[in-house]
Amino acid sequence: MPPASAVSFPKRIHQQLWRADQLGHATVAAHPSRFPELDNQLPGGGWPLGMVTELIARNPGVGELRLLIPMLRQLTLERKVVIMLAPPLIPYAPALAGFGIDLNYLIIIQAPNAADRLWAVEQTLKSTSFGALLAWLPQDRTRPEHLRRMQLAAQSSRGPVFLFRELAAQFDSSPAPLRLLLLPRPEQRLAVQLLKRRGPLLADPILIQLPQPPLALRLRMGQPAPAGREQRQPMQGIHAHMESTSMLS
Repeated sequence: MPPASAVSFPKRIHQQLWRADQLGHATVAAHPSRFPELDNQLPGGGWPLGMVTELIARNPGVGELRLLIPMLRQLTLERKVVIMLAPPLIPYAPALAGFGIDLNYLIIIQAPNAADRLWAVEQTLKSTSFGALLAWLPQDRTRPEHLRRMQLAAQSSRGPVFLFRELAAQFDSSPAPLRLLLLPRPEQRLAVQLLKRRGPLLADPILIQLPQPPLALRLRMGQPAPAGREQRQPMQGIHAHMESTSMLS
């Protein structure tokens, strides 16, 4: 066998292939995450389109929504519909509006039954009309064949697809081309560990400084707002049948 240095590689390879020591930029269309340190490590330079991305965390509220805030803001400003399917807690509408998200293009769907939730994800993926899909999967009811069907259905979509999964899912095999483990860090930061991507392994996590909530939402109860600032009122663009808990991670 000739030494590796003597082997010549073709300049072009099939679009579904990539070299193990390089990111698969040529094979992936993506929407920028707006975090340069993360985009530099993601195939295509951002959140991939037409495929599933898994976001894995121990608990909801570690910063997973704020990680997606720049993308959600851009999509809704472009009048593209963002669907949140079965979030564990109600996203806090004034906070989302304060981050610049147009709530008229945000739809929240509750599906308490696990079978209904899995069915709803697949049906949504068959539509090409959404800008992004964010779906929370039941860990104990999600099987490999479900994930394979979702990945196949996502290939015809035009937007990014995010599946939020519990911590135990990190040890499961998955057809998702991109899998991220999210770990909270002090001072409003988030460590993003790349478990799987189209490219070489990355040993160290990426440290992200999360977007900060608007000033009015950070004021303590009873503390007056700065002069000249009006308090935001709740927006009316969310359609949902939800419980009485609230969240913005």
